[in-house]
Parts: sequence; C-alpha cells; structure tokens
Amino acid sequence: MIESGCILTIVCPDRKGIVAAVSRFLFERDCNIVESTQFGDRETNKFFLRILFSAGELATIETLRREFAPIASSFAMSASFHAEAARTRTLIMVSRLGHCLVDLLYRWRIGALPIDIAGVVSNHRDFADVAAAHGTPFHYLPIDKTSKARQEDALSAIVDAEGVELIVLARYMQILSPAFCGRMRGRVINIHHSFLPSFKGARPYHQAHERGVKLIGATAHYVTEDLDEGPIIEQGAERVTHAMSPADLAAIGRDVETVVLARAVRWHAEHRVLLNGKRTVVLA
Repeated sequence: MIESGCILTIVCPDRKGIVAAVSRFLFERDCNIVESTQFGDRETNKFFLRILFSAGELATIETLRREFAPIASSFAMSASFHAEAARTRTLIMVSRLGHCLVDLLYRWRIGALPIDIAGVVSNHRDFADVAAAHGTPFHYLPIDKTSKARQEDALSAIVDAEGVELIVLARYMQILSPAFCGRMRGRVINIHHSFLPSFKGARPYHQAHERGVKLIGATAHYVTEDLDEGPIIEQGAERVTHAMSPADLAAIGRDVETVVLARAVRWHAEHRVLLNGKRTVVLA
C-alpha cells in the first residue's frame, strides 16, 4: 500500500488516446489525480506527462508498474512510477568554492529539498568540517594526472555502496570521464556561470567586468560527454552595472548559482524533468 501520493511520468510518441488511457487506468484502481501536467512537442512528435495521484488502498508501486505495462507497450511509452514520499539519494561533489554546497546542505536540513544526502565528495579537504557539521559523510578523493582513473573507481564504489541516484556538481572543478557520464546519464547535474557572451577559462568575472557585461547568469544542466553542453534544466540572471567591481559580480554570481542549482535539484527529485533529446521538458 502506498502511504501518500504517487508520481507517474511518461514519455512516448504523441498520438490520440494517451491521457484517456492513463486516466482510465487510474480510475479503475480507485486512484485520484491530484495534479497533471503535460506537453506535446510538435517538432519531435513526443508527448510528456507527469501525474501526481493518490493511490487506492490496495495499490502498490510494484502492482501499478506491472498492471500498467500493457498500456505502456501499446503506446511505446517510457513510463515510471515513484512514491511521492521517496527521497532521492544524492551525492554532492565540490572543490574549493563552497557556496552551492552550503546552500544545498541548509535546504536539505530544513526539508526544502526532497533528497537524502548520502555524502560529500571533494578533491580537497576544505569542506570536511562543513560536512561534519551537517552529519554528512565526507569523502576526500584527491586527483592528479596519474590518479584520475583510480579516483573515479573510488567514486563509483561510493555511488554503488550508498545507492546514489543523483550526483550534484556543486562547483566541482574536475571533468568526469565519458564512461562515467554515460553510466550516470540524466543523473548528474552541474552548475556554472553563463554570461552573454560566455567567458571561459580563468577569472571569468574579471573577463566579464572588462567587457562591461550587463547580465550575470547561471545555468544548471545535466552532464554529458560534451563539456558544459548537456540538456539545460534551469537558468537565471541578474542585471549588473558599470559601477560594480569584479568582486561585486562574483558575489551576485554566487547568489544566482545557488538559486538555480537548488531549483534544478528539487525539480529533478520531484520527477519534473524529462529528457527530450538535447533538451529537457520541465513539467513544473
């Protein structure tokens, strides 16, 4: 029996009868739809659906999955059932900029994020005390040119041992291997600054200041083999002026990054983000 609500997400080719079939299925099992959001992409002819429903007294996730399988097959659906109360096991990775880490830990601690933080991983020791203060395991995994493979093996071991479902790169300044990205496809979220134009390399806020940028932004996206080019989940921006110093821009950037990353993590954990090729559909 499901003690609270249940979430059903669907991605399939768009055609008539999808919503009717799903609604009928839930009605026949004494389930009540609480929230429903959908999107039909005319460019790809794909249909996306997220339904939050209260389940009948005898319903279980396993039963719903099994009994829904014929409908999923008939519509060529990728369908997933999730208990609303289930919290996503999450691993946070950080290097030497801790604003996103601290923000996520605080939001998790006050119950603002539907996740369970399984631990913090870093290639530096800087935030071991922060993790300890929140009662969170800290894993120091140093990395250099000769130890990258061993470091990722250790990371994979933590993911397996802790049942990690989501990895958040909270300003983790190392590149994950294509093999690891492939294994965790759609389950690694990164945050980075995004200016107009975009500045790469060292001291991006100084570069932005030199060019007189008028917007400071941030982008949260899924990690893929292509660096910083994965499907975008959320973005944010703040206006800035010529009177602001590089330090001012960096401070504004930190604020934008924390908000954007937290939104992306929450939407992912609430099963609101569905992949659509190189893009995402966010049913928020």
